[in-house]
This record gives sequence, structure tokens and C-alpha cells, in this order.
Amino acid sequence: MAIELENERLLRERPWLKEYDPEVPYIARIPTYPAGDVLRNTAASYPDKDAIWFYGTTITFWELYRTVNRYANALMGLGVKQGDRVGLLLPNCPQFVIAFWAIVTMGGVVVNMNPMYTVEELEFMAETTEMTALITFDGLIGNMSALSDRVNIPHIIITSLNDYIPGGGTSSASSLGIKDKGWKSFADMLEQTGNYNRPRPSINQEDPCVIQFTGGTTGTPKGATLSHANIVTGIYMNMYWGNPVIAGISIERRKSFCVLPYFHVYGEICQMSWSIKNAATQIILPRFEIEEVMNTLALFDDISYFAAVPAMLNAIVNHPRAQEMDLGKKLVFVGCGAAPCPPDLIDKMLSMDIFYQEGCGMSETVAQNISQPCMGKKKVGSIGVPYPSTVVRLVDPETGEDVQGEPFKVGEIVTKGPLVMVGYWNNPQETANQLKDGWLYTGDLAYRDEDWHFTIVDRSKDMIISNGYNVFPSEVDNTIFSHPKVFDVMCVGVPDEKRGEVLKAFVVLKPDTSATPDEILQWCRERLVPYKIPKDVEFRSSVPRNTTGKALRRILREEELAKLSAK
Repeated sequence: MAIELENERLLRERPWLKEYDPEVPYIARIPTYPAGDVLRNTAASYPDKDAIWFYGTTITFWELYRTVNRYANALMGLGVKQGDRVGLLLPNCPQFVIAFWAIVTMGGVVVNMNPMYTVEELEFMAETTEMTALITFDGLIGNMSALSDRVNIPHIIITSLNDYIPGGGTSSASSLGIKDKGWKSFADMLEQTGNYNRPRPSINQEDPCVIQFTGGTTGTPKGATLSHANIVTGIYMNMYWGNPVIAGISIERRKSFCVLPYFHVYGEICQMSWSIKNAATQIILPRFEIEEVMNTLALFDDISYFAAVPAMLNAIVNHPRAQEMDLGKKLVFVGCGAAPCPPDLIDKMLSMDIFYQEGCGMSETVAQNISQPCMGKKKVGSIGVPYPSTVVRLVDPETGEDVQGEPFKVGEIVTKGPLVMVGYWNNPQETANQLKDGWLYTGDLAYRDEDWHFTIVDRSKDMIISNGYNVFPSEVDNTIFSHPKVFDVMCVGVPDEKRGEVLKAFVVLKPDTSATPDEILQWCRERLVPYKIPKDVEFRSSVPRNTTGKALRRILREEELAKLSAK
């Protein structure tokens, strides 16, 4: 009776709960153990199940657990202590999985780093977090040499992807050519460490576990700090939400297709860590390369879960081999995030019997917060309903007043719950800007309909999503503004058939100077990862700003959309 009364109260306060699949709880029961225990528990229950498949190499959960403990001890042997920040600058590979769980097991803090970042971007992250160690691969040795000249990172550790490819051999400091640099080899560290005992640090639930850099309101990246409680909650929330589909699949058959980058919390939690918790074999690819993706899909049937972005799904379903592969049988369940799925892509997936659902989250909420029910009602264009134990309000951006009482009234999404980050690393000003009395102000403008399904209508931060990557125009503005000939600049997102959205830069030159678009683009190429570089540059005499100097990007976006409509 008490439970029924509590559920009735929750339904009054959170009307969206009526849209949940029956198996999903209104309030999520989350264990209070540290993140590393997730792997330990699965390894104890399913030791002989394959945890990883990588180009034919397999690693069982027990082997993974033992290797993780061994590597955690190796890191501590270097002098890495509980609370120290350790950078992971790797593509998807077994070493990423090993290193991630080793770091969190020994109480370190994972700093996710994109291998595509420039030396300047890596320097900022390393300095901001005062990184003790950085783990990367041999393809970035040149960048590491340049980085080590600019910032002091006590321990740089190099691995080779070939170490876990059949016939690839095992790398060493000598074979990698790093011995004279004083750097360490990932494989040597494992070889020289015989301690398989699990470290037992005293970890508090609120201790930092992962730092995920994301764009700031000033264009300067900021490190969203996620605690052990955040990470464990994210893993369990993802499990609870997917249970209506996944719970019916036997442990022996569970496998996930892992091409979404692990260096972002979306792939790291909703794919890699989800697989660990659900005892699913991770079929790992280092990057999304469509032919390699299709060849790998051809090897497997009944892939339980594939977390993706629309650009990935679009490439797969429109590949010449898509029809003959019967994707509806290969992909049991597809989760899509990072950008809205276009209606024609949804239609194509449904015609192939691909079971999908969309959701929405951000680094600050462990990449999840609102999602369409797996089995229940889905509305095209909607991001769905809030997760268990999560409260969402819509507030007027100007007045701060709640507006969710009225259907289709647009307001900023603010949210509170166990998924919300601790704050931004060493950045109290940005933390105060977005976290107020426990409420996270997301910057996303949305409305709710009569069924309490939410739909995002704009991103007040002006972020665009290009090929599944978040791109913040203000960051690119700052890069272009540093060009000696540039007086003013404003970047906006414009539609692109292949990448979803791309940036276009509107540049105002200083008086008595001249430049070409390629000169501006080359400036960007030297300072930004490829997906942040504008596709086009247009020179203007001015860019639109209000009386306080705030960028009015919407005016430029509307102009570009009008041009596209006129074609």
C-alpha cells in the first residue's frame, strides 16, 4: 500500500512517468559501491564469458579483471596515487578498456582525450587537470614529443594497437623507440608487474572518477567532473532503461557493437560500461570506417545493442550491402543520440525492421537524461521522457519562471538528479553559471507535449553536431579571432548532407588588410581538429551583435537557410 501511495505521489509530481515501460522503475535503486566494482561483479559472475572481441582476439571477463588489477598495480608502481588525473588519449581498443577500469579501480581520475586533438588542445587539458600520467598509442608519438616540450607530464605511456591484433606481436619501449625519452611501454608495464591483487583504496561515492571536457560559454573547454556515484548511476540507468529489450536476451548471446568513441562519456558509459554491467561481449572497432564496419557486422548475428549517432546509422542503412545483410536481424536494438534522427532515416530503419530509440543527454549528465521508451510510445522528433530519479523543468530563459505547466510552451531545460555532475574541474565560475541549487541549466530550449514527451527546438549555446561530434562555434570564433588580420568573426552551423551540420565562418578583417578564405582555413587547420574547421569562409564588413556585444548567430543562420531554400 505504501509503495502504491508513493507511486501515486510521484505520478502527480512527474506526469511523464506514465509513459515508462512497465519494467522500468520510477526511482532507480543504485548501489553505493565505487565504479570499479562493476567489472569485479561481472567477472565473478561470468568469468568465462568473452568481454572483448578485437579483430579476432578475445578476452574473457576474468582475464580482463586480472589484467585490470595488474595494470592498476603497475600505475601505482609508477607513483600514480589515488586522486591523480590520468589522461586516456586512445581510440577504441582493449588497452582503453584495461586502462579505464585500472584507473578507476585504484582511485585515479580518468581524463578523456580525443586522439584527433591538436597539441594546443591537449596542452590545455593537461595543464588544467595537472595530469600525472598520459596513456596513448604509437600513432601519436610525434604529438607527444611536442606536448612534452610544452607541459610537464611526469609519465607518458605508449601502446600499439597491434598488441591485441592476432599476429601483431607485443610492443616494448625498445620497439616503439621511446626508451631514450624516458617514456613507458604499456606492454612492458604489464609484463614487469606480477601483482594481480585488486587494489583497495578508500573511495568516497562523491570522489571524482571521470573528467570529460566540453565547450564553455566563453569558447574555452571546461572539464565536467563526474563522481563515482555519477558513473555508477549512469551505468545502472542505462541498464534499467534498456531492460525491457535486453533482459530477455540470455547472457551467452549478449554482445554489443562498439564503434562509438570511448573517449566521450556517451561511448564510455552507454556502450563500454553498459557492456561490462550487462556481461555483453564488446565487438570493438577503433573508428567508424564504413567498409570495416560492414565487414565486421557480416561476422556476427543478433548484436544486442549498438549505440550510435545518426551519421553512422545513415551510412550503414544506405550502404550497398545493407539489404542483403538483413540488418533487422543483426541489430537487435539500436540507441541513437548526439543529434536528432532525420525522419527519412527513421523510415529507412523501420523498413529494415531495425528496432531503435532516441535519447538526449550531455557530458554534464553522463550523456543521458531524457530518452524515448524502448518498447513504448515514440514520437518522431521527440527526445522522449526523463529518466528514473530525474526531475526536469522548463524555465523561461529571461525570467526564470517555470513554463512546463502549459503544453508546447518553450523553455530552457533544467534538471536535477543523481546523473548531474559535481561541477567543472577547477572552474568555479562556469560551475556557478550552470549549477544552481543542484539544478543544471542545460542551455537547451525545448517544449513538452500533452503526453509529457519533450522536444528540443534550439540549442541556446549554439553548439552544432558535425558527424556526431560536438562543435562549439565560440571556440572556433576564438581561434579565428587570434589571426592577426581578423577584426571580428562569427561562426554558425549550417546543414550539410554528409555531416549533418558544418560551420561557416563570417569574418571581418582589420582595416587595410586582405586575406583569402584558404588563409583563414589554414590557420584553423594548424590549431583545431578537422571536424571543428569551418567548411566555408565569407568576408563581411560586420557581423550582427546586440548593444551589449552578444553574438546574434540566429540572424546569420536564417540567412544561410534562406539561401538553401532558394536553391
